[in-house]
Amino acid sequence: MDKNKKILLIGGGKMGSALLGGWLKSGLSTKQFCVQEPNPAAALIALGVDVVQQAGPDFSPDIVVLAIKPQMAAQVIPDVAVTLLEACLVISLMAGTSIATLSDLAGAKHYFIRTMPNTPAALGRGISALVAEAEVPADLRDAAEWLMQAVGDTVWLSREDQINAVTAISGSGPAYVFQMAEALASSGEALGLEPAIAKRLAYQTVSGAGAMLDVAVAGPDVDARQLRRDVTSPGGTTEAALGILAGETGLGDLMRRTTSAAFQRASDLAGPEDDKN
Repeated sequence: MDKNKKILLIGGGKMGSALLGGWLKSGLSTKQFCVQEPNPAAALIALGVDVVQQAGPDFSPDIVVLAIKPQMAAQVIPDVAVTLLEACLVISLMAGTSIATLSDLAGAKHYFIRTMPNTPAALGRGISALVAEAEVPADLRDAAEWLMQAVGDTVWLSREDQINAVTAISGSGPAYVFQMAEALASSGEALGLEPAIAKRLAYQTVSGAGAMLDVAVAGPDVDARQLRRDVTSPGGTTEAALGILAGETGLGDLMRRTTSAAFQRASDLAGPEDDKN
C-alpha cells in the first residue's frame, strides 16, 4: 500500500481508536489522518491526529473508514460523500450494512469493501474478515488488507452474506471470552478463594490458553480439540469438569445459541431503519 494515502476515519470510538492506534504504530503518520468524531475521548486526542466535528472539502481522502454504528449510516454517510473525490475507497466496519446500502448512501462512483475486525486490534492481535465487490481494483484490495493486517490477521470472504457469521464469531467473540474469564473468577470465589487471587488465576489461565492456541493457528498439527485432550486425564478433575461443559445443554449448546443471537442481530441490522435500535 502507498503509505502516503490520506485516510478519513469516521468514528473515533473504541474500535476506531483501536485501529488508528495500530496504524500509527505500523508507521503511518498522524498527518495522513483526519478523524470525524463529535465526542472525542482524551485518548483519541492524545494520538495527535486532526479531530473534527464534521470533515470538510479541505481534506480530500484516498480512503474513508466507516467505524460508526449502523444506526448512524443514513445520517452520516451522505454528508461525508458530497466531499469525496471520485473512486474513493470506502471501508466499512458496520455490521448489517450491505455494500448495496453503502453504494446507495455514498454514491456508486466509489469502491466499497466491508470488514469486521475485533478489539484485540488495539494490541495488534486482532483478526479481520474482508469482502469486496467484484469491481474493486487489486491495488485497493491490497490497501484494505494492509490496513487490517497492521492490527492483526486477515481473511477474505467469498460471499458478503458470510460477514454476519464473522460478526457473531470473531467480531463479538472477545466479549464471550471476557465473560468466561469473569465467570471463572467468580467460580473461584465461590470455591473459597480470595477475589484478587481468583481473578488472577482465571485471567492468566485464559491468557495462557490463548497463547497455546496461537501455536495451533501457526501449524496444521495442533488444534483446540487436541489441546483439550492433552490436558484431560482419564478419571481426573478436568474430565469431571468437561462432563458438565460438554453435556447436552453445556458450552456447545450455549455457544451455538450465543452466536445465533449475534448473527440474528447482525441480520436484523440490515433491515428497515425503524428496526435499527
